[in-house]
Amino acid sequence: MNIKDDLAVCQINTYPGRPTIIFLHDSLGCIKLWRDFPEKLGKLTECNVFIYDRYGYGGSAAFLKQERDNLYMEEEADLLVELVEEYKLHKPILFGHSDGGSIALIASGKYPGKFKAAITEGAHVFVEEETLKGINASIVLYGTTDLKSKLEKYHGTKTEAMFWAWAKTWNTPEFKNWNIEKFLSAIRCPLLVIQGDEDEYGTEKQVDSIIGQVSGKAVKLFLPGIKHTPHKECPVLILEKSSEFINKWVLI
Repeated sequence: MNIKDDLAVCQINTYPGRPTIIFLHDSLGCIKLWRDFPEKLGKLTECNVFIYDRYGYGGSAAFLKQERDNLYMEEEADLLVELVEEYKLHKPILFGHSDGGSIALIASGKYPGKFKAAITEGAHVFVEEETLKGINASIVLYGTTDLKSKLEKYHGTKTEAMFWAWAKTWNTPEFKNWNIEKFLSAIRCPLLVIQGDEDEYGTEKQVDSIIGQVSGKAVKLFLPGIKHTPHKECPVLILEKSSEFINKWVLI
């Protein structure tokens, strides 16, 4: 495995000596689907930006193994740390959406002191019925609408494997016991936890579990009328709150 050859990366180094914000996409995402949000947050905070397609997504190589188990996000947190070291990313700050948010939490807890701060959107620390309902609704859309063709624009021939890796894994009996709360108490870096009150994949219980168990400063941002993708649904507000958080708790 050569991560520099296997993983598609977008790196914006505009501010020498400043921290780097690393963006971790969701279960159907990739670099391109972040649009211009990372660059805008980088400008607001005068931070550098690092975005990558996880294995199996976008321009990166296919999955390393065909089947996922309950440890797949822990393995991705380990890979994230390899990337930080390989690319010599300075004072890294994590911004993770959905699965990416869960990976950010695992990495922050498993490698305390490695990251300056973390921001999560719609992160999960355990499985809820709402999560499974949301995933199963997506399965219906995948089979009855143009969702598959839309995803193929970004993931190409990896689309089928990518979609079912997510949809099937979360629906297995074994995955109902998935839980990463054991990592939370070791998180000492500042944390901004974002979630919409209409998130179709999880409830406020996720946010409260995170806020209540971490050891460092934790800020809760629970948004009325917002679903699972706040940075797309209300980008101006998320840019404002994220930059305020970084400027107050990281760039001091």
